[in-house]
Order: sequence, then structure tokens, then C-alpha cells
Amino acid sequence: MPVVDMPEEDLLRHRVTTPEPADLDEWWATRLAETTAAATPVVLTPHEPELYRPLSVYDVEFSGAHGHRVRGWYLRPPGDGPLPVVVTYIGYGGGRGLPAQHTLLPTLGFATFVMDSRGQGGRWSVGATADAGAGTGPEHPGVMTRGIASPDDYYFTRLYLDAARAVDVAAELPGADPGRIAVTGGSQGGALALAAAALRGDRVRVCHSDVPFLCDLHRAVRIGTTTPYTEISDFLAQHDALVPAALETLRYVDCALLARRISAHTLFSVGLMDETCPPSTVYAAYHEVRAPKEITVSPFGKHTTPTSHVETQLRHLRENL
Repeated sequence: MPVVDMPEEDLLRHRVTTPEPADLDEWWATRLAETTAAATPVVLTPHEPELYRPLSVYDVEFSGAHGHRVRGWYLRPPGDGPLPVVVTYIGYGGGRGLPAQHTLLPTLGFATFVMDSRGQGGRWSVGATADAGAGTGPEHPGVMTRGIASPDDYYFTRLYLDAARAVDVAAELPGADPGRIAVTGGSQGGALALAAAALRGDRVRVCHSDVPFLCDLHRAVRIGTTTPYTEISDFLAQHDALVPAALETLRYVDCALLARRISAHTLFSVGLMDETCPPSTVYAAYHEVRAPKEITVSPFGKHTTPTSHVETQLRHLRENL
């Protein structure tokens, strides 16, 4: 891949060209309603109180897509609240990890709810949630083509519904302020943050999306030269008959299309040398957000953010949450 997939001046003009499905809002509203109707009570179990004091840490189990049980961590600063809550989503291949990996925000006064990614957690951080019906526990990815012939069956439909439900759950957790909810994540986590902010726009006040995945998907699967996008292009190279159905499915989970529904204060980051999530696909989503927004641009950034970006995010949280 070249240093950038298009010149920077073109990135500032680039827009997603994939047509939005005519029934996109109705389709997601139906699935969100079904997911909410299938939900059962959240279960919180205290985790290692002596180890993590003065923080309160809970192992959380809640209902995601189709009522499937999803795991997470809830870390809360001392005191009763009400506290702002940051819902954290994980990058591709990772799981929720251990609470010790998520202590920064609680030490600064923000509660955080970390959602596990169903059927992942087998590559670089541990997971604890199966993709119900497709497995019995965490797995090594990929999952990019799981159910891709239909948006009803697609893996990322389920994961987006989990992410939206995580926002609802976060609003009801002990000590949470339901009026101050943020979503955050990088790569796949950045996509989930965008999807959650779009699907739960009435609840999400701040959205942080770093080098987001799953944006401008019709372009991404054609120009992407590394995994995970090549999982799809390699698969479709062998299954010509599935190409129309797969491309139709991707329209329903394209975060550049969903981004039009975001009302949260949104902060993006992009690396202009990112081969995993090409910068044009990130800009495609950024340009579709109609709410207040900012983007941090790293001219030599790859699929990471500079260390200083942490303080940019903290400042953005303080100002908008």
C-alpha cells in the first residue's frame, strides 16, 4: 500500500459512495426491539475486592443479541455516584482481558464498562463469551465471513446489537449517571463505538473512535491489503456467486452509513500510513457525522495512535461528559 491510499487533500473530500439501504433504520429498530424484548436481568459478581480496592470491580453478565449472554467488566471509582460511564469496546481478536488492563479511567473518576466480544478473545487478550450457536467459548478469529450471505445472520449484526445493549446496561449499573455515557474503542472497538452511538443516539453523549474498522466497506474490502479485510476478499475470490449477497449484507453494518445517525460529541483518530484500516475509509465515516466532531491526524501513524492521544481523549471527555 502507498504511504496514503489517496492524497491528503482528497481525503478531505472523500465521501462514502455506497447507497444506504432504504430500510436501514426500520431494519435496525426491529432487531434492537427484539434484542431488548429477549433480555434477562443483568448479573454482577464482585471480583477480587481486596486486590482492586479502593476501586469496585464486577464481573458482569448481560443479554446481547437474541438474548445471548455476554460478559463484561464494570470498574467503578470509590463513592456512590452518580458517575459518568465510559463503555469500552475491544479490537479484533481480543476479549475483555483482565480488570487490571482497564484501571486508568476509574482512577480519574470515570466508571468504565468493558464489553467482551463474542467468539473472540483468542489472539491478544482473553475473552469469556461464546458466539452462541456458532461456538461454545472464546475463539481465535476470523469471523469476518461468518453469516455474510445475509444481514440477519451476519456476525457483526450480533456484535453491533451487543454493543447497543451494553449502552443500555451501562445506564443501569450501580452508581452510573444515565445522562453521561460515552463509548470508546480502537479499530473494531472504534467501529463498535460508532455503531453504538448511532443505534443508541438517545443515550450516548460522547463517542471516541480510534482508527475505526468496518467503515466504507465496499471500498475497504477492495483496497484492503491486510487482515481482517482480506478475510472477505479472499473468501469472495473463491465464491463468486455470493458476491452480491455479501456486498448487500455489508451495507447494513457499514459504520460510514450508520454514522449519519450519531448525535454525540465525536472524536476520531486516523493514521495516514494505516494499512489495516485505510485512511479514506476512516474519513468516509468522519465526514458523515453531523454532530460536533474532531479528528486527530497522524501523518506517519499506522494502525495505532500516538501516546499523546490519551490526553486528547481525556480532555475531550472532561469537556463533553
